[in-house]
Amino acid sequence: MMMMMILMEEEESSNGGTFFSLLQHVIIWLLDKMLHPPFDFKTKSFQEAPCKTPRKSLQTRRKVTRIISTLPPPPPPPSLPLRFSTNMSQSAAQTAPASAEDVARRARAAFDSSSQLLSTSSSADSTRSSALLSIRRALESSKSAIQSANALDMEAASTLVAQGKLSASLAARLDLFSKPGKWQSLLDGVSDVAALASPLDHVQWAKRLAEETETQGAIDLYRITCPIGVLLCIFEARPEVVVNIASLAIKSGNAAILKGGKESKHTASVLSSIISAALAEAGLPADLIQTVETRSDIQSLLHLEDYIDLVIPRGSNELVKAIQRDARMPVMGHADGLCIGYVHEDAELDMVVGTVVDGKTDYAAACNALETLLVNEKLLTKEFLVPLVKALVEAGVELRMDEASLSKLNELEPSLVHDSRARIVAAQPSDFHTEFLDLTLAIATVPSLDHAIHHITTHSSGHTDLILTSPTTPNPAAEKFVKSINSANVFVNVSTRFADGFRFGLGTEVGISTGKTHARGPVGLDGLVIYKYVAKSGGKKGGAQRAGEFNEGRKWSHTDIEPTYPTL
Repeated sequence: MMMMMILMEEEESSNGGTFFSLLQHVIIWLLDKMLHPPFDFKTKSFQEAPCKTPRKSLQTRRKVTRIISTLPPPPPPPSLPLRFSTNMSQSAAQTAPASAEDVARRARAAFDSSSQLLSTSSSADSTRSSALLSIRRALESSKSAIQSANALDMEAASTLVAQGKLSASLAARLDLFSKPGKWQSLLDGVSDVAALASPLDHVQWAKRLAEETETQGAIDLYRITCPIGVLLCIFEARPEVVVNIASLAIKSGNAAILKGGKESKHTASVLSSIISAALAEAGLPADLIQTVETRSDIQSLLHLEDYIDLVIPRGSNELVKAIQRDARMPVMGHADGLCIGYVHEDAELDMVVGTVVDGKTDYAAACNALETLLVNEKLLTKEFLVPLVKALVEAGVELRMDEASLSKLNELEPSLVHDSRARIVAAQPSDFHTEFLDLTLAIATVPSLDHAIHHITTHSSGHTDLILTSPTTPNPAAEKFVKSINSANVFVNVSTRFADGFRFGLGTEVGISTGKTHARGPVGLDGLVIYKYVAKSGGKKGGAQRAGEFNEGRKWSHTDIEPTYPTL
């Protein structure tokens, strides 16, 4: 009986019967190993293992035989999904669910295959772009099927919200069709990425390391962009991320394994199937884009650094922190989006009202929504504070105001505080550490720009921070703010909602990185490529290029040369 490793997936609905069935299989296999001697491939016969007490061994085997005879026959295969990693026959392997390692291995193979397939093609980028346009057409023609799948996810989410098991803001992220322009934006994102210039094979800089000699050519060095490899992208409720990431991965020459939240499983499944079919029709490996569904898959994938090069999580603080803690490969992402705005003393009311209301209400569940507003104490006036609060309350925002701003508002307009007492409440210290992802805004008073900067550097998540100030230039306050805040996005008089790959002209994004690595802010194509150094001996002289020569008199040049792709 061949060796078999059984990996059980983590499922929410398991039962004792299934476990007992699995245990029987394991016991039978162990007993079988005891009864059958090992096979010697040299003599092509079964060999008895060395045993100092053959009589006792025989007695043991007889006892084991009696035990097996009393066991019931093996039960039918349990409903709990099983993973088999073995040298099964091809037909058996086709019927068994793919393990996480199988998915990762296929992704690596697809990446290697497509890289080699397109490596010598002058139309490599055209091939990738054509595949993306095929994906867009397939999505458009399959809209009704996607709507049906999305409706199933929304129906299940609504039930969970009613039961208090899912937040309304998370449920809102599932919906592809209710928010005006969301579906069209998804489609436009695909074609926009297709139209972008290829980020691959760009020479970032070039240097001549050494001049030619009588027998040797010059040595030139080029830094050239290339794909990262296989991406593992983990996200929660947003099914459109499947399309966003697939588009960017394909255009940038990468492969991607996608894991969405269980709340969006129907929509994500349909979307990924459409993408895979379109890839195959375009002549690219279908396994460039794959999906996995369970948490145990992710736990396994996070340890497969031989196949996976980068993890990109999008979701809650808890999700991202857990991924960063467990992954054996680099992780690029943000843990939360606590975006803070500061209203300077010279800001104009109409501009502030319009910008703040948009930042909070345009899409409150987004990671680039405004969560905290700092107001200079000089603006706690009837002419400024009162109309600002009124505009936010009328937009349906709950305000959690610190003691200074709330007491001043009560002094200036007590009827507003009384009539809106359900929406104007006293802030708690924790409110200024909270990403609400809802129509809730924390408001604090600060005496100066320096105090605002200190608050932001202390409380911000480094996603997007904003100053609202006079539009005149030069503006010392704006300059100091921009140079003092080291968040991924720092805005002046622009809504935080602009922190988005599509709005930045990147086509779309795989996420927003708040890290200090090669990619920050909305991560588009440029964030999904890395670089390699290509050193080349030029000219027709074929003498060996030896590093040791530079200890014997050959001189370094280290001069810049034209950054054009080398002739190879």
